[in-house]
Amino acid sequence: MRTLLLTLFVCLATATDAASVTIHDDKPQPQQWEGWGVSLCWWANMCGRQSEEHLDSLIGWLTSPDGLNYNIFRYNIGGGDDPQWRNCEPHHMSKGKGLRAEMEGFLDGADSAYNWERDEAQQRVTTMIHRRRKDAIFEAFANSAPWWMTKSGCVAGHKDALQDNLREDCYTVFARYLTDVCLYFKEKHGITFRTLEPFNEGMTDYWYRSGSQEGCHFSPKAQVEFLKTLYPMMRERGMETVIAASDETDVAQSAENFMYYKQADALKYIGQWNTHTYSGGDNDRAKLRRLTAESGIKLWQSETGAGGKGLHGNLMMAQRLIDDIRILQPSAWLDWQYVEENYDQWSLVACDAQWRTYRRHKNYYVRQQFSRFIPAGYRWLTVDSRNATAAISPDGNSMTVVLLNTERTPASVALRTVSPSSWTMERAFRTSRTEDCAPIQAPDAADTVTLPPLSITTIILQRK
Repeated sequence: MRTLLLTLFVCLATATDAASVTIHDDKPQPQQWEGWGVSLCWWANMCGRQSEEHLDSLIGWLTSPDGLNYNIFRYNIGGGDDPQWRNCEPHHMSKGKGLRAEMEGFLDGADSAYNWERDEAQQRVTTMIHRRRKDAIFEAFANSAPWWMTKSGCVAGHKDALQDNLREDCYTVFARYLTDVCLYFKEKHGITFRTLEPFNEGMTDYWYRSGSQEGCHFSPKAQVEFLKTLYPMMRERGMETVIAASDETDVAQSAENFMYYKQADALKYIGQWNTHTYSGGDNDRAKLRRLTAESGIKLWQSETGAGGKGLHGNLMMAQRLIDDIRILQPSAWLDWQYVEENYDQWSLVACDAQWRTYRRHKNYYVRQQFSRFIPAGYRWLTVDSRNATAAISPDGNSMTVVLLNTERTPASVALRTVSPSSWTMERAFRTSRTEDCAPIQAPDAADTVTLPPLSITTIILQRK
């Protein structure tokens, strides 16, 4: 029997420009896809204050199999700023992300009792998601230790943005704080965080006193030293949760951190490597993929987002998603923000200034073209194109192909399958200027698929 391939002939302008693209449907990647997700910081801090009806609708859009179908969620363990603002400007976060970025901490001092009524809004969102998605994966992460554990006395960072801000004499107390929160969620809400990430973009210069959000500079050396405290404490307390690290904003920096951990014999402390993909090229992605694969450590793309304008900006974010899947090959892919005020790039849902009315914008439907039709359990396929991706179901009988056109001119894609068990095109969906993940007529195998300008098309194929 002949070796058979699914071949796409892609034309970005006219038929004479057609380029051949091959999907290797016979060679799925070894790791199963764990799913799609989003941080709960900071939108849950506002949306969790809304009515049951509003919140139920928002969480339905987020978690429903017919919605975004997201199943991974990152709970932000807030540090909490000094309520008397003795070391920073009052309400300094309002000049950046708004008061939603003022996260409450659970502990006011070394001799204080925990106040578990704090952060009620984010806790409410987390527990509602837990009820809606019994298969949900939860990660806890911290942007900063509480203000009284920091050198600057401010959870936004050190007075020098290049200096570590967690006091060395507070490593043990911060580790205790993080583990106490994790154990509280298990005992109170029945939620076990699968991973705990104690760092967030530690090697950037974003975190400075009176800045616009919680943040803490953490050099790789300081990260490893802190893990030497956190890891044994988690084991001694019998926690199922494992440590994730190190959530750098740049993929190249993430690879450098990984190599430092390896040289310092610190990989033994972690069960998962997280990276953000705000910046970094394809070579950086490939390097980090190789490093984690060689060490047998699970890799997540744990946070990303981008600016831009309109649908074109949304589709360029989809291009980054495809680049991440194609080269970085993570086991999960997560957004940063779900809801923001009337902004259609960083978030997927827009709200009004009072956070009382909500609407899905194009970015929601662009993301849905992937997440709705490629659920957890699928395996990604190798695709010889920057503008397409594909995944196959666990039983091998269903395949999802996503085709992206970021150009302002039409594209044509001819799908030709020659396979031992040939494929038939069952369903198709498209987001464009006029469509929102709308069903379209599934093309015949012999037909050319037309991709309108600025569009994304998903095609579901079944084995005959």
